[in-house]
Amino acid sequence: METIYYSRYDSLAGKLVVAVSEKGLVALEFDRGTFPSSPDKNLRWELSEKKTKPYTRELTEYFAGKRREFSFPLDLRGTPFQLSCWRALLKIPYGETRTYADIARSVGQPQAFRAVGMANNRNPIAIVVPCHRVIASDGTLCGYGGGLDIKRKLLELEGALSGTLAA
Repeated sequence: METIYYSRYDSLAGKLVVAVSEKGLVALEFDRGTFPSSPDKNLRWELSEKKTKPYTRELTEYFAGKRREFSFPLDLRGTPFQLSCWRALLKIPYGETRTYADIARSVGQPQAFRAVGMANNRNPIAIVVPCHRVIASDGTLCGYGGGLDIKRKLLELEGALSGTLAA
């Protein structure tokens, strides 16, 4: 049985849950009071601020505007298509945005922009796997699990919000 260590973290983006395996960050989710909710009987959840501290330290630096890249390991878990989309998100530089169509092209499936949107929706590692940097083709903000206000805050923090990005 695998143990996942987690803690709660207050941030500029609201309350978050940080969860780590022995391999790295496995989840960074907006805390809606239902975590952990995994039906997987092969996982054991253990509250541990000690295990998540290296991750929360870098998150604190990010939210303070002092960190642009994260150095901790990730333990991404998903389908092959989701993993390819999430890896494409990791290539979007701090302070920049891409469209769903851009991501679809980068994973070699230019017509799959809706599927890219669904993969983003299933991204278990918010902020670090920067789905907030993905915008609609017309330049507007759309679809974010934390809400558009949080997406706007994150893009403002990173300096990626221009006059053309509207809600």
